[in-house]
Amino acid sequence: MARNALVDVPGIRVGHHTAIGDGFLTGTTVVLAPDRGMTAGVEVRGGGPGTRETDLLNPTAAVESVHALVFSGGSAYGLGTCTGVMDGLAERGIGLSVGTGPGEVVPIVPGAVIFDLGRGGDFRARPTAEFGRAALRAALQDEFSDDTGAAAVGSIGAGTGAVAGNLKGGLGQASVTLAGGVVVAALVVCNAAGSPIDPRTGDLLGARQLLPVDGPPPPVASAERLADLTEVVYRRPGGPVFSFGPEEAIEHTTLAVVATNANLTKSRCGRMATVAHDGMARALNPVHTMVDGDVVFGVATGGSGSSPPEPDLLEFHQILTAAADVVTRAIVRALLAARTTSTPGGTWPSWGDVVGG
Repeated sequence: MARNALVDVPGIRVGHHTAIGDGFLTGTTVVLAPDRGMTAGVEVRGGGPGTRETDLLNPTAAVESVHALVFSGGSAYGLGTCTGVMDGLAERGIGLSVGTGPGEVVPIVPGAVIFDLGRGGDFRARPTAEFGRAALRAALQDEFSDDTGAAAVGSIGAGTGAVAGNLKGGLGQASVTLAGGVVVAALVVCNAAGSPIDPRTGDLLGARQLLPVDGPPPPVASAERLADLTEVVYRRPGGPVFSFGPEEAIEHTTLAVVATNANLTKSRCGRMATVAHDGMARALNPVHTMVDGDVVFGVATGGSGSSPPEPDLLEFHQILTAAADVVTRAIVRALLAARTTSTPGGTWPSWGDVVGG
């Protein structure tokens, strides 16, 4: 049964490690490939990315598949979570074979991070390699409930400390099944500098992309307050200009992975990642700014064994269209699942709580 989540793509597993309290408001999310790996591409936009091993995903690079992806809080410190995932996979013999002996493997684990430092109250309370190990264990077990497991949305894993404008952000997921059984799904960590709402109406910018399975958002009742919270001001007739304080100048980044069970090459995975960025642009304004490090990974699990044939041009076009759509839906679902959060580091109201209040 479909869970409207990344795990609807057969073979993919997802695990989270969440840290809240004692100065923490952060976490790590692992997207685990089938043991044989998955084909991957990437598109990095914005002025402040924090990434690891993304150069390997260039179509001209030698490595053809990856074994896991990692999203984490902690800014550049959080990239250490990838090491924990690598160690955990290597202990299980999963990775690129580089020798003749057992266990002589190098797991390929690209990753990306958001800035959430200090949001729990302690700048030093940030993810470590153990966060990666814990998230990997969760992905391997997937014994959590729907609120905390592979299909969860909201303040979990890498989305725990996320914000969007002045609203609480989080982790969202969405999926769709196309004709012929091709699944396209997204997992997004929404931590954007831009606003997720229309300042004229208070509605979520991406809400028009929702499907019945996502559930409708509640009716907007507090548009003026929502507009104030997102700090969008009209400075010229042509439209809104976004402003933020100097203390927030590097505190953002939205991350996404779009996955499919189709048989795609590295080049096509990269194209899927590129088009999926359009899904961000439908849900956030502005996007890809100099204070965001927006990253989308595109992955495909159908490239080995008795895999289906590579999609023709029209079929691939449909996959690309779906990739952008599921990213938008995942962002909206993240915002709908968010709850107002207060810590010694600050208070971030959620869209739903403002509307309901």
